[in-house]
Amino acid sequence: MRAVIQRVRSARVTVDGEVVGAVGAGLLVLLGVAPGDGPGEVAWMADKVAGLRIFADDEGKMNRSVGDIGGGVLVVSQFTLYGDVAKGRRPSFGGAARPEVAAPLYEAVADALGAARGRFGADMQVELVNDGPVTLVLDSPVRS
Repeated sequence: MRAVIQRVRSARVTVDGEVVGAVGAGLLVLLGVAPGDGPGEVAWMADKVAGLRIFADDEGKMNRSVGDIGGGVLVVSQFTLYGDVAKGRRPSFGGAARPEVAAPLYEAVADALGAARGRFGADMQVELVNDGPVTLVLDSPVRS
């Protein structure tokens, strides 16, 4: 499982002109699912995202989590995080899980985080006001 996490002042996802998910201050999580991912990766990713200390404390140090600040989380499915462009110019997406595998795992991560979400498989427009900017990339550990 792979995530790109952005600390935001606000973020929202629109599908066909309708806002389907939005948050104020908090995190925008772009989430990709790989073949072989399962419940272990869901638990690891949700715990890691929830516990990231990337919000400023009273001394201005990154020492607070999204829960500590009462922030929101918006999770958006993003299979293109597994795009491979090592050969040629058109990405290959063989590293991404098939939708029937990815969708329930994406939903499970969003549920575990109590997150707003985009719409899996839809053509989405994502708007955000990046805060910092602070952007991190997380890959779940390889599980055996």
